[in-house]
Amino acid sequence: MRLKLVPDDTKWDFFGRLPITLGLSGLLVVVSLVSFVAFGLNYGIDFQGGTKIRTESTQALDVATYRDALAPLDLGDVAITQVYDPNFRADQHVASIRIQSQDGDEAISPETVQAVEDALSAVDPAVTFVSVESVGPKVSGELIWTAVESVVAAIGAVLIYIWLRFEWQFAIGAVVALVHDVLITVGVFSLFQIRFDLAIIAALLTIVGYSLNDTVVVFDRVRENLRR
Repeated sequence: MRLKLVPDDTKWDFFGRLPITLGLSGLLVVVSLVSFVAFGLNYGIDFQGGTKIRTESTQALDVATYRDALAPLDLGDVAITQVYDPNFRADQHVASIRIQSQDGDEAISPETVQAVEDALSAVDPAVTFVSVESVGPKVSGELIWTAVESVVAAIGAVLIYIWLRFEWQFAIGAVVALVHDVLITVGVFSLFQIRFDLAIIAALLTIVGYSLNDTVVVFDRVRENLRR
């Protein structure tokens, strides 16, 4: 006997629940907008500027150890990631350390860089510092606009695609659905002050893709029903 999670000939009265679902969606959109205006976003290093330090060591890299070593320095937002490359030697362990700019400065001071190097050298004597790069506020501002433009361009492309495949009324509905999904997601990041960086922009574009896929499936079925 097969296990049935969904019974046959299932019919859901979606329109019967329209006032509830529409009201809930509207409430979430309003909360997202209010949160964005009141609190803004907790921009990460990619959008605020800072300093990126690239390290290399012959010892196995322990990100947690690096993070604990830098914790007493009170550097604020610090992101430590291990860099992988198939061309690296077996004993070549590379890390990228990104430190948010301090007090509106373009980059951390040379003294702070030296303190970082001393702290890491204490826990990993084999570490070497390959490069130190700074990302200024101007570059960070350009990244913000580029991110916004990428999301808007994706939504615009969806509008044209749906318009050509279906009708203009469907295109408007698709864009409303996309804006709804993206806006609520951004609202969650604003409300809980989750760090917002370039990886989140990639996630938003992924949401746009999944939302578009669901929209096309629904519109195909709607078009079939309209032809009956």
